[in-house]
Amino acid sequence: MYRARPCTSALLGLALAAWSGTAPALSSDKEQPINLEADSVELDEGTGVSVYQGNVDLKQGSMRLEADKVTVHLAGSRPSKVVAEGRPVKFQQRPDNSKQLIEGRARRAEYRMDSEELVLIGGATLTQGKDSFASDRIVYDRVQARVKAGAAAQGKERVKITIGRQREGAE
Repeated sequence: MYRARPCTSALLGLALAAWSGTAPALSSDKEQPINLEADSVELDEGTGVSVYQGNVDLKQGSMRLEADKVTVHLAGSRPSKVVAEGRPVKFQQRPDNSKQLIEGRARRAEYRMDSEELVLIGGATLTQGKDSFASDRIVYDRVQARVKAGAAAQGKERVKITIGRQREGAE
């Protein structure tokens, strides 16, 4: 298991402090209905699992998730977990009081409705404005705007953090 050196821990703390200045997700998002579009769907009422495939577009309030395949697990009549797979899965959301979107990409994304956590797995990146995180695993708490990456998110790769990056074509 990777143990952060004091210098690395201080840098990560600084980066997380800079990132935590982001506003939480739009407070109304979780109250909004979930809308899905896909090329095909298979519903299994017995197991409470539905599988959407082909150009899947999931929206809930300001949150948008695009993937090749999305599996929705129900608890009773309400969605409890959404698992998205793609090359890549794309996520975006507008936080309260912010014009800058939070955007994520990964090969797999798991969204837990009860905890409001989005887990990005495999080639994961999370960006807001000029700041970004990259690792094999990133956990993003949509409501609290908290990010865990690398070992803190049970990942195996080091975290790559960029604060104030330049956009392509910018001078």
